[in-house]
Amino acid sequence: MPSSPAAPDPREADEHPALILANLGTPAEPRPRAVRSFLREFLSDRRVVEMHPLLWRPVLEGIILRVRPRASAAKYATVWRPGEETSRSGSPLMHYSERQGELLQQELGESVKVRIAMRYGQPALRRVMGELMEAGCRRIALLPLYPQYAASSAGTVVDEAARFILASRNQPELRTVRSFETAPAYIEALATALEQHWRVHGRPDSAAGERLLLSFHSIPQAMHDAGDPYRAECERTVELLSQRLNLPDGLAQLTFQSVFGPVAWIGPATIDAVGELGRAGCPRLDVICPGFLSDCLETLEEINQLNRETFTTAGGGSFHYIPWGNDSDGAIATLAEQARNVLAGWI
Repeated sequence: MPSSPAAPDPREADEHPALILANLGTPAEPRPRAVRSFLREFLSDRRVVEMHPLLWRPVLEGIILRVRPRASAAKYATVWRPGEETSRSGSPLMHYSERQGELLQQELGESVKVRIAMRYGQPALRRVMGELMEAGCRRIALLPLYPQYAASSAGTVVDEAARFILASRNQPELRTVRSFETAPAYIEALATALEQHWRVHGRPDSAAGERLLLSFHSIPQAMHDAGDPYRAECERTVELLSQRLNLPDGLAQLTFQSVFGPVAWIGPATIDAVGELGRAGCPRLDVICPGFLSDCLETLEEINQLNRETFTTAGGGSFHYIPWGNDSDGAIATLAEQARNVLAGWI
């Protein structure tokens, strides 16, 4: 797209605001070339890897992008939707992001235009913002699909929107949602998913050694030490959810997943906790991932495949991954609550 978006004719300005649901992104297909392109964009973001490019670029191009795409493509292939192997919509993250956009549009009605965008890959956030401006939209609300704020997730989405603003002569009015880790509809969506699962399988019995893990994406320890509020926001979510469900002491544990590389990450690591529980003979383990609004590689492969195998191989009993977001009523209620807040006065 051009560096400076074309200004709409004032006479053709659209009075309806737009709401952009911004997720992380996905490779176009589960093949090494597509994964390499996605990883290059993702891992070149200095919010994600806070290392000077002169030091990081040789590692990224010389090692990571030579080794990781093939292995990651094989993992993506295990979760890609059957029959859509050559379509970006075959990605669970893309499929459920699209569904969330459709269902939220139905919920909010015609007073707002709901669009989805990706921070990395397509549809690119700046491209979506440009299309809205070219269509005459002057008011844009941005809802990053991350309940807990981290500079490397919600922060970089706002960075990208700011780059669009900087390149625009005729700037839109922009609102953003920072985070919603304590939002009532969000906590209720998590609680409802667990309660629905427990109605079928029973509540885990802490006295019998059964456990519930609440697994969030990790961030490097250096980012936490520099003042990133992410861990504290995860802890607030766990605290409110535990209160809502009246969980007994010792049943629930907060853990962090998806670490890579040799640097220290905040913990405890989910994979370590799962292995320890398995070796201790834990008879049942329930796992929910409150930070992921859409199922994706990190939930479907890392949690429901790798962590499941780690737990059972180590000696654990039954393993239950409990989805909560996607196109569930709770997920749409969560998004609708945030949408109405950020759009207040516009609709």
